[in-house]
Amino acid sequence: MKFGKEFASQMVPEWQAAYVDYSSLKKFLKEIHGVKQKYRQPDTPTRLQRALTLYRSFSGLDPRRNKGGSSFDDHDVENQAILVNSVRGNGSGKYETTFLMVAEEGAEYEQEFFKKLDNELNKVDKFYRSKVKEVMAEAETLTNQMHALIAFRIKVDKLQENFDVSGSNDKIMVPMNALQGTTESDNDAKQSSNGCLEIQEENPKKVVSSIRLAPQEVLNHVKLNQAIQAPFSAAKVYCASNTNKTQMNFSKDNLKKIQNQLKQAFIEFYYKLRLLKNYSFLNVLAFSKIMKKYDKITSRRASKYYMRTVDDSYIGNSDEVTKLMERVEATFIKHFSNSNRSKGMNQLRPKSKKERHSTSFGTGFFAGCTAALILALVLIIHARNILDKEGRVQYMESMFPVYSLFGFMVLHMLMHAGNIYFWRRYRVNYSFIFGFKQGTELGFREALFLSFGLATLALISVVSNLDMEMDPKTGDYKALTELLPLSLLLLVIIVLLCPFNILYRSSRFFLLRTSFRCICAPLYKVKFQDFYLADQFTSEVQAFRSVEYYICHYGWGDFKLRQNTCKSNDIFNTFYFIVAVVPYWSRLLQCVRRFHDEKDPMQGYNGLKYFLTIVALCTRTAYGLDRGTSWKAVAWTFSAMAALYGTYWDLVVDWGLLQRRSKNRWLRDKLLIPYKSVYFGAMVK
Repeated sequence: MKFGKEFASQMVPEWQAAYVDYSSLKKFLKEIHGVKQKYRQPDTPTRLQRALTLYRSFSGLDPRRNKGGSSFDDHDVENQAILVNSVRGNGSGKYETTFLMVAEEGAEYEQEFFKKLDNELNKVDKFYRSKVKEVMAEAETLTNQMHALIAFRIKVDKLQENFDVSGSNDKIMVPMNALQGTTESDNDAKQSSNGCLEIQEENPKKVVSSIRLAPQEVLNHVKLNQAIQAPFSAAKVYCASNTNKTQMNFSKDNLKKIQNQLKQAFIEFYYKLRLLKNYSFLNVLAFSKIMKKYDKITSRRASKYYMRTVDDSYIGNSDEVTKLMERVEATFIKHFSNSNRSKGMNQLRPKSKKERHSTSFGTGFFAGCTAALILALVLIIHARNILDKEGRVQYMESMFPVYSLFGFMVLHMLMHAGNIYFWRRYRVNYSFIFGFKQGTELGFREALFLSFGLATLALISVVSNLDMEMDPKTGDYKALTELLPLSLLLLVIIVLLCPFNILYRSSRFFLLRTSFRCICAPLYKVKFQDFYLADQFTSEVQAFRSVEYYICHYGWGDFKLRQNTCKSNDIFNTFYFIVAVVPYWSRLLQCVRRFHDEKDPMQGYNGLKYFLTIVALCTRTAYGLDRGTSWKAVAWTFSAMAALYGTYWDLVVDWGLLQRRSKNRWLRDKLLIPYKSVYFGAMVK
C-alpha cells in the first residue's frame, strides 16, 4: 500500500484536519517536478547520471573522493538549500524556512512549497501541544480519583465486618475527555454519566498530601452522587436530594462499581494516549516521506536539515505521552490486575477481534439460500398460476402482515450491517460510543450472518405456506403450515432471551437492557444508546403493528380460516393507536428528561418534533379507520406540520445542512467522512 493511502487510513477521524496535508504537498511537488523538467539544462545530471555518480562514490572510482573516503563536496553550509529558523511568539515556537537558492529557475515554486510545509509543521505542532496539555490535565484528574479509590478501598476493608450492605446505586464519575478523539455523538453518549465520585478540593496539594498520610482525610473531600439505576430509585433519590442528607455508603457493591468504572476510565485514557503517540509518529513520518520526495525531484539534500528541525520540535522531541503511558501501565497493573503484567497489558491493549471463517462461510451460505428461495418463490407463483386464483386476495390480507414482520426485521438488520461497515471503514469508535466491552461488539459480517439466516428461515416458511387449497370438509387450511410463522417468531424470541452464551449473548442482552431503558423513560438518565435505539424504534412502527396482528390473528383463531377480522375488533383498533404512539412517546419522554438534566432548550424543540408526530400519527390512524371529512382535514394539517418541522430538524439540525458560513459548502464544519456526496445522498435517503 502506498504511504498516502496508509497515512489516510490510520487517521483519527475527529483529528483529520490536524494531520499533515500529505496529498496537497505531494501535488505541489508534482508541479515543482514539471517546472524542473521545463527548465532542465543539458548539463543537469539525469537520474542515470546520478545513479552512476553514486555507484562510483561507493566503489572508489569517484575522483572527487580522497583516500580517506570523505567527499570534498561535503561542505554542508555551502551546499545547504534551506535555512530553518524557530521564531518564538505567544509562548510557543513557530518555524519559518528560508529558501537560499532563489536565483535558480522555478525558485518561487520551491519557496511556496516550504511555506506550505512550515504551515503544516506549525499546525501539527500546535495541535499536539494542545492535546498533550489536555491529557496532562486528565491525568491529574485520574490521579485524584485513583487516590480517592484507594482511600475508599481502605475504608471498606476496615468496616467490612460492621457495615450493613445496602446495595446503593452510587457510581464513579469517569473523566469525559479520556477517550478516543470524541465526536459530538461521543459527548452525547457520555454526558449523561450516572453518578460520580468527586474530590471537592479547596486546596489540591493539601488533598494529595493527605492521601499519602491519612486515607480518612481524603474521604472528607469525596462526595458520592446518587445515580438512578432502577426506576424505583427515582423517588428515593429525589427525596434524598431534597432532604440533603445523602451519606456515603461504604459497601463492597459500591467499591466494585467504582473500581470497574475507574478501570474503564484508565483503559479509555490509555487508548487516547496511544492515539496521540500514533499521531506524532505518523506526522513525523509524513514529513520525512515528503522531504525525501523533494530531494529526489530537485536533486538537493534539504531533507536532513528540515528533519533535524522536525525532530527538535515539540511533536518530534516531547516524551510526556510516553511517560504518561508508563505511569498508566504501572498504576493499572498494580491496582486493577493484581500486579499481573500480562493480564493488565492485555486489557490496556486489547487485541483486535479476529474474523472467523465460519461466520464468513455462514453469511455466504445463507445469502445464497436467500437468493435461491426468492427465485424459487417467483417460479412457484408463476408455475401454479397463483396470482389468478380466487384465494389470492384473502391470502394477501391475512398472511402478508404476518410475514411483513420478518421483512422489516431483515431490512433493519441489513441497514445496521451497512452502518457498522462504514463506521469501521472511517474508524468511528462505535464500540466505545455504545458502551460495548472490547471484543464483544458485532461486526458487519455477524450482522449480515444473522440477517440472511433469518431471511432464509422466513422464506422457507413462506414457500411451505404458499398453498391456496383448503380442506373441502372442514373449510380449514393445514394447521401445521399456518403455524409456521408463529413458530418462527417464537424461535426468535427464545433465542433473544436465551441465557446461554450462544449467538452473541452480550449483544442480545445489550439490546434487551437498552430496550427496557427506552420503555422506562424518563426514569433513567438518557445515554447515547438509549435515544439511538428509540430513534430506530420510531422507524419500525409497522413492525410493532405486525406483532399486534400476530396476537390477534393467532389468538382469535383467524389463522385456521385465513381470515382478517382484526380491524373489526375495537380492542385491536385501540391498541393500533397505542402501538404506533409508544416509540414516539418514549422518544418524547427522553427529550423531556434530557431537557431537565442538561437545561438545553434544543431538547425541548426536539421533543416538540415528536409531539407533533404523535398527534399526526393519531389523526392519520383515526382517518384510516373512519374516513370522515373532519378527520381528513385534521390529519392533513398535523401531518403537514409534522413533516415540515421534522424535515427541517433532520436536515438543518441533525445533518447540518444550509450552513452558509461553513468551510464545507452547505454542510457543517466538521465532517467525519471526506466525501460530501455521502452526506447529501444520506439526506435524500
